[in-house]
Order: sequence, then structure tokens, then C-alpha cells
Amino acid sequence: MDFIPGLSSELETKIVKSFVAIVVILFARWFVSKVVFKQVHQNVSRYYWQKSISITFNIVIVLTIFRIWFEAIDSIATYLGLLSAGLAIALKDPVANLGGWAFILWRRPFSLEDRIQIDNVKGDVIDMRLFQFTLLELGNWVDSEQSTGRIVHIPNSKVFTNPTYNYSAGFRYIWNEINVLVTFESDWKETKQKLTKILEDDKFNLNESAKRALRSSSKKFMIYYQNLTPKVYTTVKDSGVMFSMRFLCEPRKRRFVEELIWEQILEVVDSSPKIDLAYPTVRYYDTAKSP
Repeated sequence: MDFIPGLSSELETKIVKSFVAIVVILFARWFVSKVVFKQVHQNVSRYYWQKSISITFNIVIVLTIFRIWFEAIDSIATYLGLLSAGLAIALKDPVANLGGWAFILWRRPFSLEDRIQIDNVKGDVIDMRLFQFTLLELGNWVDSEQSTGRIVHIPNSKVFTNPTYNYSAGFRYIWNEINVLVTFESDWKETKQKLTKILEDDKFNLNESAKRALRSSSKKFMIYYQNLTPKVYTTVKDSGVMFSMRFLCEPRKRRFVEELIWEQILEVVDSSPKIDLAYPTVRYYDTAKSP
């Protein structure tokens, strides 16, 4: 060391500065984590905050040590720029979630109790927070969009990257269809007449209430339907004649309405000898015998 005067003191100074900087930054990280965890109670949010805080302060340590040992970086603007870039990378997910929360409050793609679908998850919105919103799941292994009982937490940033389907906002009814397949031997005219009569029941014909809802929603959205009356469409399939019963219903009453309609369809089939439900069949013909 004696051959290079001043090297020892300079090296010792840098070591001491590095040690003090690391201790101060680690203490700051501990203090910030403690303050945040007093405010955040959900495990998922705590995980994201802990990860973000850890990455952020690690970047600060690296930049600080770099600044101490390499004096060439004299520009404070350069230092702050590198620090800002590091913070932006480390806090990308929390910042995106905060942005999503602001977007939800501002644009209102959905509200509490709305039924929505996002990122292939369907459910009713039961909670909205800074970093995530919560759905009571529907569907999955349960038919007709009934509740599974599971709670799904979704990051707010998903509203920027995934389409959001809202069953409740705007026009509060949805179009539903029930397909009824009858055999080719059935009287298709009588079948269509009786299925149409089922939809004309006041329980299923929401024409007037739907018109009022449409007038209200048209003030906010460009929703326009020429005909809101239930209708039965006819088409031909491989195994028979298909009748599609198209009608309006409230999203939360979908399964209940389908059950009522199907019970009436089965009563029609039981009471009419000219109507038979169809299913995939295979017919064989022996050409050796008389036709």
C-alpha cells in the first residue's frame, strides 16, 4: 500500500460508505414493509407489495454502490433516471393495478353486484379494491351459470388487457335460446305453433318491460333492437327439424326460465302424438328384401 499513496484511505472510505448505505437502505426497506403491511391485509396484495418493495430496494442498493465505486457517474439526472427506470420496472404490476382501479372508477365498465366475464372467468362482482376486484364465480363445472361458491380475485390491470363482458350494464336483459329437435316424421307446423304459444306467455314475453329498459339504456349506449318479441326459428339438422326458441330474460333468472320452458315443452310432447323429440340415429336398409 505504501507504493500507492492515498489508495488505502480511499478504499477504506468507499467500503465504509458502501456498508453504511446498505444498512440504511435495508432499514428503509424494513420500515416501508412494516408500514405497508399495517395497511394491507390480504395475502395476495401483501405478496405483490413484498415482491415490489424487495425488487425496488435491491435496485436502489445496486445503483448506490455503483455510484460510490464509480465516480464517473456525476450527473444527478442520470442517476435519477436510472433509479426511475428501476422503480418503473419493479412496480409495474402494482402501478398497472392502480391504473386499472382508476379506470374502473372513471369509466365504470362494471360496478358492485354486476355479473361479468373477464379472462375466461364469470361471476358477480362482490368487492373492488385498489389492486384487485373479487368475483363470486359462476359456471365452470356447474351448468347454466350457477354459482360455484368459489371467490376469484382478479388484478385490476386485467381491464386493460382482456375484454370485459357485462351482463347487467346498459340493457339489463340478455337474449337466450333453447333448441328443440324433433323427428322428421313429426308435424313440424304444429310443433312450431305450440312452441310459439309457450313463448307468448306473460312469464316469458318481456316485450313491454324490455322496451322501457331499452329506452333507458339508449341514453348511454347505442343499443338498438327492431323487434323484442320472442320468436321460434326453424332449421333442418341431420337428425330432425330444429326449432330455436329465442327470447329475452334477466341474467340471474336464466336457469329458472329455462326450466319452466322445458317443462312446458315436455308437456306438449306428452300430449301430442304427432310430436316426437329426436336424437342421433342410424338406419339400415336391406336392398335384398322388398322395399
